[in-house]
Amino acid sequence: LTMPNLDLVLKNCNLINENSISQVDIAIKDKRIEKISSAITEQAKKEIDVNGKNVAPGVIDDQVHFREPGLTKKGEIKTESLAALYGGITSTMDMPNVSPASTTLDLLEERFQLAKEKSWTNYSFYLGATPDNIDEIKKANPKDICGLKIFMGSSTGDLLVNDDNALDLIFKESPILIVTHCEDNKTIENNLEKISAQRNGKLSPPDHALIRDELACYISSEKATSLAKKYSADLHVLHLTTEREIELFEAKPTKDKKITTEACIHHLIFTSDDYEEWGNFIKCNPSIKAPNNREALRQALKNNQIDIIATDHAPHTRDEKSLPYSEAPAGIPLIQHSFQLMLELANKGIFTIEEVIKFASHNTADRFKIVDRGYVREGYFADLVVFETGIKHTVTNEEQKSKCGWTPFEGWELSSKVNSTIVNGNVLLEDGELHPERRSSERLVFNK
Repeated sequence: LTMPNLDLVLKNCNLINENSISQVDIAIKDKRIEKISSAITEQAKKEIDVNGKNVAPGVIDDQVHFREPGLTKKGEIKTESLAALYGGITSTMDMPNVSPASTTLDLLEERFQLAKEKSWTNYSFYLGATPDNIDEIKKANPKDICGLKIFMGSSTGDLLVNDDNALDLIFKESPILIVTHCEDNKTIENNLEKISAQRNGKLSPPDHALIRDELACYISSEKATSLAKKYSADLHVLHLTTEREIELFEAKPTKDKKITTEACIHHLIFTSDDYEEWGNFIKCNPSIKAPNNREALRQALKNNQIDIIATDHAPHTRDEKSLPYSEAPAGIPLIQHSFQLMLELANKGIFTIEEVIKFASHNTADRFKIVDRGYVREGYFADLVVFETGIKHTVTNEEQKSKCGWTPFEGWELSSKVNSTIVNGNVLLEDGELHPERRSSERLVFNK
C-alpha cells in the first residue's frame, strides 16, 4: 500500500490571489503549498472539498496589542491570537507597550518564547525605542524582528521619544524597519488645555477628535517622513488618520517604497459623528476624525498611497471603557471581525475583493519582507483563509474570543463568514470548529 504523498488537498477553491480569481485545487505538504492546479488527483492524508468557497492568503496584521506580559487582565497571547484565528488572521506583529516594556532584546526573546507556547497565529514582536536604548537597537537582527516601534507621541514613561537628538540617532542608526505612532504631544497638550477651559473641565468623547486633532498628526508624520528621507531610513507610519497626511506618501507599489503607511479598519469605518452613539468604546489614538478623512483614507488605499489595512487591536475591559471620558483608556478590540469588515467595504463597492486581499496580506508581506508568506504560491507556507460572502452574520458580544468579551460591532449585520483558517498547512479552524491539537504557529522570518 503506498502512503499518500500529500498532507492535505483543498478541492474546488475559488482562489482570490494576486489580483485575480480562479477555480483551483490546492495541495499542501510539509507546511507548504506543493501544487496549485485546476484539478489535483493525487491522494492526500486529508481532503477537504470547499465547494466553491473563497480561499485567500491568511490575513497578516502588522499592529496588535495582545497585552502579555503584565496587562493580562485585558488580554493575553492565547486569547487574542484565538480571536485573530477566528477572523481569518494567520500572522500577527505585537507592540512593545506591555509591562515591562519590550525595550531590550532579552525582554523581546521572553515574549517570543511565550508566543511559541501559546500563540494560535504566526508571530513577531516589535522592539520598543526609548530616548536612550540606541545600543540595544543597533544589536537587533532585521531577519528575526519585524521592526522598531517609536511612539513619537501618545505614550508614557520610557516609550515616548520626542527628543530631537534621540530621534535623529535612531533614524540614522536603526538596522531594522522603523514604525511610528505619529502624534505631536505639544499640540495635543495645547488643545487639551484650551478645550478643557471651554468645557469647564467637563470633557466628553466627541472632544477626543478635537484634542488629538489633524494638526497633531500631520506635524508628527511630517517629522518622521523628513527624518526617514534625511537618513534614507526604512519607515512605516502606522494608522494614518487624516486627509492632510496622505500628501506625505507616494502613490506606487508597496515593494518599491522605503516610506510606507497604513490605515486601520476603525478609521475606515467610523467617523467623529459616531462618538455620540459609541462614546469611549471607539476612543482610540490617533483619534477617529471628521468624515472627510475617512473618505480620503479609502481613496488613498485605492491609489496606492496607503499600503496596508491593519487593526491596532487593543483590548480593554468594559469597566475601564465605561469610566468618564478623561479616565477611560484608548483602544478598541476588533481583530475577530476585522477581515469581515474589510469585506463589508468590498460589498459596498468601496474596494474590490482583490484589493482587500492585497491590503490585508500581499502588501503587508511585501512591506515587511516576510519570507514565503502573504501569497498563495507554490513553495510558500500554507497560511490560508476559507470564507463565504453573501451570507448574513450578526455580531454578538457572546461570540468574542478576545478576553475582554465585548466588541463595538455588537448587533452589526455582516455579509460574510470565516469558515476555516489554515496555519502552516494545519486546519486549526475547520468550519467554525477549533482543533487545538493542530496548533502549529511559527516565528515570522524576514528577508531583510
